[in-house]
Amino acid sequence: MAEQNQTINEEELARSREIINKITGYYYDRMVGQKGLGQSLLISIISNGHILLESVPGLAKTTAAKTLTEAVSGKFARIQCTPDLLPSDIIGTQIFNYSTNNFDTKLGPVYANFVLLDEINRSSAKTQSAMLEVMQERQTTIGGNIYKMPDIFIVMATQNPIEQEGTYLLAEAQLDRFLIKEVIKYPSVEEELQILDRIEKNVFAKSYSVVTLDDVKFLQELSKRVYIDVSIKKYCIRIVDATRHAKDFIGDSFAQYINIGSSTRGSIALMDAAKSLALMRGRNYVYPDDVKDLVHSVLRHRISLNFAAMADGVTEEQILDKIVGVIPAP
Repeated sequence: MAEQNQTINEEELARSREIINKITGYYYDRMVGQKGLGQSLLISIISNGHILLESVPGLAKTTAAKTLTEAVSGKFARIQCTPDLLPSDIIGTQIFNYSTNNFDTKLGPVYANFVLLDEINRSSAKTQSAMLEVMQERQTTIGGNIYKMPDIFIVMATQNPIEQEGTYLLAEAQLDRFLIKEVIKYPSVEEELQILDRIEKNVFAKSYSVVTLDDVKFLQELSKRVYIDVSIKKYCIRIVDATRHAKDFIGDSFAQYINIGSSTRGSIALMDAAKSLALMRGRNYVYPDDVKDLVHSVLRHRISLNFAAMADGVTEEQILDKIVGVIPAP
C-alpha cells in the first residue's frame, strides 16, 4: 500500500510537464544553444543541489543562471568573489549596537534561494571553506547561533579555468558538494548570430516569473518519488566503484592517470540527478540512458587526475567514457 502511495500518477506527471515546459520556454527565449547548460541548471533546481559552471569569460554563465532563477520567482543574490572577500561578507557577522549595548546579527547575502558565486576560485581558501557548512548542512553559525537556509537553496558557482594568477583551486571536499559540474563550450557561428540578433532586439530588457517557488517545491518532492530499479542503482554504484578500482575495469593504460576516485556522494548524486532528468523527460521511472547521459556532469569533478594525464592530454571525460563503455547497462 505504501508503495502505491509513492507512485506518481498521470495528473502529477502532467503538472510537472507543464511547470518544466514553462521554465525551459522562458530559458530558451533568452538563451541560444547551451542545451547541456540549461539541462544541468534545471536538474540542480529539481534536485535542490548545487552546480559549478566552468568556461572562459563571456559565455553567458552568469546570464544563464540569472535567467533560470528569474523564471521561478525566487530570491536571487550575486556575490562577486575576490581575494579580499571575507567569510563574514558572505554569511554575515555580528555588529555592536551602541544604542542597545548589544551585538546585532547582520545576515549576509548567502541567505537567498539562488546564490550566484561569481568566479568562486578567486576567493581565498578561508572564504571557500566558509561555504562548506552552508552548502552541505544548509545552515550557518554566527555568534554561536545557528541560522537555517531557505528550503530551496541552490549555490550556482562559476569559475574561469584559464587565468590562474590570483586564484585558489577548489579543494576536493569543496568540489564534492556540487551536484553537477558543467563545462561550457563556445557557440557555433549560427548560434552566435542568433545571440547578436537577440541582443539587438533587447530580449533581456524585461524579466518576469513563469512559475512559483511552490511549483519548484512540487518538482523537488516529485523527483524523490521517481522510481529507480535496484538494477539501475547497482549500475550507478558500479560506475562510481570503477573510478576507485579503474585498473580492474579499463586496464593500466588509463587507470594510471587516476589519482583519486569518486566518493559515495558520486553514487547518490548520480541517482538523484537521474531521477530529475527522468522527470524532465516526462517519465516517472529512470532509464539506464538517464544515468549514462549524466556521467560527465556528475562525476567529472569527483575524480582527480595526476600530472601524467595533463601531460598526455587525457581528460576526465575520456576516463569516464572508457568506464561506461565496459560497465554493462541493465
